[in-house]
Amino acid sequence: MRVYLNFIFKCKQSRANQYLKTHNSRPESDNLRSILAIIFFAAVFWSIFVFAPQYAWAGPPFVTDDPEPVEFQHWEVYLAAQYKHDRDQDSSTLPHLEINYGAIPNLQIHLIAPLVYVRPEGSGSEYGYGDTELGVKFRFIQETDYIPQVGIFPMIELPTGNSDKGLGNGKAQYFIPVWLQKSWGPWTTYGGAGYWVNPGDGNKNWWQFGWLIQREITKNLTLGTELYYKTASTEDGKDTTGYTLGAIVNITENHHILLSAGQDINGPNYLSAYIGYQFTFGPQKKE
Repeated sequence: MRVYLNFIFKCKQSRANQYLKTHNSRPESDNLRSILAIIFFAAVFWSIFVFAPQYAWAGPPFVTDDPEPVEFQHWEVYLAAQYKHDRDQDSSTLPHLEINYGAIPNLQIHLIAPLVYVRPEGSGSEYGYGDTELGVKFRFIQETDYIPQVGIFPMIELPTGNSDKGLGNGKAQYFIPVWLQKSWGPWTTYGGAGYWVNPGDGNKNWWQFGWLIQREITKNLTLGTELYYKTASTEDGKDTTGYTLGAIVNITENHHILLSAGQDINGPNYLSAYIGYQFTFGPQKKE
C-alpha cells in the first residue's frame, strides 16, 4: 500500500505548516474528527463481539499491510483510485494499477503504476505519471494455533514522477517493514512496523506503525478498521496518528470491490478515501 503512504509524505509539508500558521482551525473539521473517532472505536468494539464466518482479507484498501503473500502462481490485479483532501492540497491516483504475483511458495512480487492528480492550495492542478512502486513480500514464519505468521515486505518507490510538478518525490524512497498476522475463531488481526528511507532536501527518515482488525460479516462482505501512527517525514513536519474504516465486497470468487475512508486524528489530512476493483486468478486446485 503503498501509493497512499507515498502521497501522504512526499508532498511538501512545509507548505501545510505555513498555511496553518496563517489560518485558524475550522470548528466543523474538529467536530467531524470527533465524530469519526467515535465511529472508529465503536467499530473496533463491535467487531470483537459480533460473530461471523472465518475468512481473512489484508492489505488494500488499508494502510496497514499483512505478511501473507499471494498463493504460488496466483495473481491479484487491482484497478483503484486513492483520494486525499489535506489542508494545503488535494491529490489522487486516477487511477493506479497494482499487480501482485506468487512467484514461489511464500513469496510474492509487487508493482504499483499510478497516474497522479494534484491540486495545491492556491495553484493550478497537475496530472501525469507518478512514482513507480516495486516490492517483494516474503513470509518466513507460518501461522500455528499459538504463533502468528510473520513476513517482510521491502519496497522501493522509483522517482518516475515529475517532482517539479508535484507528481513524484524526486528521489528513490525505501520501505522496510515487518508484519504479523493471527487468525482465530471468526476474526483476524494483523499489523507491524516499518522504516522509510526518505532522502531529499528537508526530508528525514521516518517510522510507520499500524494495527488492524477485520471480520467477515457475510460470505460477500468483510469489514475492517485500523489505527496507524507515523513519525515526521520532513525537518519541519510533525508526527501523525490516523484511522481507516474499510469494506471488501465479494461479487464472485474472483471479482471484488474494495472501499475505505479515514483521516488524521492529529495531522493535516481531513479525508482519505480508496475505491478499487480487484481481480484474482490462478491455477485451479486439483481435487
